[in-house]
Amino acid sequence: MTKNYFKNKAILVTGGTGSIGSEIVRQLLKQNPKVVRVFARHEDRHHKMMQELGDANKNNLRFVVGDVRDRDRLRMAMDGIDIVFHAAALKHVPICEYNPFEVIKTNVLGTQNVIELARDLGVEKVINISTDKAVNPLGILGVSKLMGEKLILASYYYKGDKPTHFSCVRFGNVLGSRGSILPLMKKQIMEKGIVTVTDPNMTRFVMTIPQAVNLVL
Repeated sequence: MTKNYFKNKAILVTGGTGSIGSEIVRQLLKQNPKVVRVFARHEDRHHKMMQELGDANKNNLRFVVGDVRDRDRLRMAMDGIDIVFHAAALKHVPICEYNPFEVIKTNVLGTQNVIELARDLGVEKVINISTDKAVNPLGILGVSKLMGEKLILASYYYKGDKPTHFSCVRFGNVLGSRGSILPLMKKQIMEKGIVTVTDPNMTRFVMTIPQAVNLVL
């Protein structure tokens, strides 16, 4: 991580109460930012993070309940921000398969909202969190995240004189994150000693939450 890169910066983390988003917030707070705004729709997760981090960081940490689908709320959260980490997404594979329209609203249209508002508000940099499932995708999750990547990259075609820079980071399977395969495998081993896989020839690329966040930063 570049030392002091985030010092005195105003930073927004969408999906900031999730496994990756919350660790991004924790790591950023060590860099003496001007403010970190945690943007997410989960009230209970906000409350837990406030209990964990709030007292020690009351001067530079803000909790904003909202959804990337809601442009007006997102605009308020992004006003005055230098850097955006866009981690908000629907990402559970089976849930995405059964709810494709909802996935599009969050993973595709929500990403477009982030892009357009970042350009309008003169944000310095946007980092989009993607997934290895965007490689030759077959399922709704992979397709939606690939579309999000395409939107981020296509933003340069109509950049004009806007100062905002965009980039994407792809993760493998993050061990211990919400939706990770690890808890299921541990449960299967403890109960039956048999681990089920989708295909015996499949390959999984894995990393820990700190490794993933260090890659992003």
